[in-house]
Amino acid sequence: MVRLITHNLLACHAKGCTSNNFPLSFKDIEVETREAEFNADFVTGILPKLAWTALVASAKQVGDTSLPEEQPELENVDEEFLKTLHHVLLEIHVESGEMICPNCSHIYPISNGIPNMLLAEHEIA
Repeated sequence: MVRLITHNLLACHAKGCTSNNFPLSFKDIEVETREAEFNADFVTGILPKLAWTALVASAKQVGDTSLPEEQPELENVDEEFLKTLHHVLLEIHVESGEMICPNCSHIYPISNGIPNMLLAEHEIA
């Protein structure tokens, strides 16, 4: 499933695409929201590992504007913020559409919630 927690790790690896290949942009997507059990410790632990600017931009692309532009300091987060982050990371599912590299414009299709990140032999770096 393409959730924003997964999307925050994906970059283009097409041949010759070595810079400005993250984050992949969404296009023509269908989004579904599915409830997931909240785990404050997990969300707190993942917070420092996120590419925050990319996460905020991706959340906006899927229609969610609940995250602040600046990543809060870990000691300043409350349960309400953690629940908001949990929702963005784990409950928003991109079911179909495309992810596009901002550098080389390679298209990675999403079908049934699964991104096809495979490259053809001539596209492999």
